[in-house]
Amino acid sequence: MSVLLCDLAEGVATVTLNRPERYNALSPELICRMADLFEELRANDDVRVMILTGAGEKSFCSGGDLGRTLPLLTGDREPEDDWDRRLVADREVLFRSSFKGWDFPKPIIAAINGHCLAGGFELMLGTDIRVAADHALFGLPEARHALIPFAGALARLPRQLPQAVAMELLLTGDMVPAERLAALGLVNHVVPGAEVLTRARAIAERIAANGPRALAEIKSVATAIHGRSFEEGFALETQAMDRVMATEDAREGPRAFVERRRARYSGR
Repeated sequence: MSVLLCDLAEGVATVTLNRPERYNALSPELICRMADLFEELRANDDVRVMILTGAGEKSFCSGGDLGRTLPLLTGDREPEDDWDRRLVADREVLFRSSFKGWDFPKPIIAAINGHCLAGGFELMLGTDIRVAADHALFGLPEARHALIPFAGALARLPRQLPQAVAMELLLTGDMVPAERLAALGLVNHVVPGAEVLTRARAIAERIAANGPRALAEIKSVATAIHGRSFEEGFALETQAMDRVMATEDAREGPRAFVERRRARYSGR
């Protein structure tokens, strides 16, 4: 059985981390396969939205495998196979697997079916919408192991949470329940575990019905404006407006509304 699964239906790609016996920990093989799959989905015009989830009911992702991946990256373990060697030779593979410094223009929904820790927490931070099981716990325990988060959390978390809350999570390594993060706006929906994927798919299907070029521009601009002035943000928005207004889809959307029919978007 593959450590990574992908199902594509009606514009929605559901990607499942498939190491439930290891709490979906990120092994070198899984990291490499994620990086490659994300690149494939990025280039596939049939994919409008991605759902990212984990196998089983206990864990979305427990982070980097402390027995294989972290010792490899610290030099405490020598590479043993091609997955190990690739990860050591090309750190962009690691970063691409967590959407760090790499543009993925399509909306990503995290269906957090269980505990979301360390690198799994960082993976969640790279998504756009989060649906969490009510039993899920979240945390960044790296400092407890004399490590630091390095898959995007140090840059992303203080932008997505109040600074003091972000620092408490980063420095203590404490775990917090989904409800608290929902109250802080880091998680969109908290539902019973059995309903996580259903709720995520419902959201994904609504998004997938929208204009793909519009979705890409909305995500791009909303992401790029962080840390910029209003003037810079408005300029980026106006540039995106000009690109979208010139598309066939921008003409099809209003026309379909007036004609009271479902829009047929082509992505052009």
